[in-house]
Amino acid sequence: MTPRVSDDRAENLEPDPALIGVATRLRISIGAFRRRSHEALSEGDLTGPQLTALSRLERLGAVTTAELARREQITPQAMGATVAVLQGRGLVARAADPADGRRQLLTVTEAGRTVLSSERSVVAETMAAAMATSFTAEEIATLDTAAPLIERLADLF
Repeated sequence: MTPRVSDDRAENLEPDPALIGVATRLRISIGAFRRRSHEALSEGDLTGPQLTALSRLERLGAVTTAELARREQITPQAMGATVAVLQGRGLVARAADPADGRRQLLTVTEAGRTVLSSERSVVAETMAAAMATSFTAEEIATLDTAAPLIERLADLF
C-alpha cells in the first residue's frame, strides 16, 4: 500500500526508525484494544468484523461493497458475505446509486444505528470504568488529546 503524504512531505519518503517504532507500538496496542473492546460488547450476536463493517459504513455514508472492502482491506467477496449477514438482519440496506443505477450503495438502517449506539455505550462505559480506576487525571487528558490524532491516522489508511 502506498503511503499518502502531503506535498510538503513528499520529498522524504524514507521512514524514520523512530516513527516505525511508534507505528509498531500503536498497531499492537490498537489491535489489542480492538479485540478487548469486542469482548466487552453486550449483544454478542454480531462478530467483530460485522460490527467493524457496520461502524465503518456509518462513518462513510452510502458506499458500495467494493469500497467498504477496500477501506477494511479485505476482499470484496469477504465483505459481500459480511454485508449479506448485516442486510439479512435488517442492519444494512442496499439501493441503486442514483448517479449510476448499475451500482448498489449500502447504508446503515435505523436498526443498525440502534445496535451501534448500544454497543458503543457498553464499550464506552467499560472503558470509562477502567480509566477511572487505572489512570491519573493527566493520563486521561493525554488520551483525550491523542484520540483525534489516532482517528486522523486511521483515516489515512
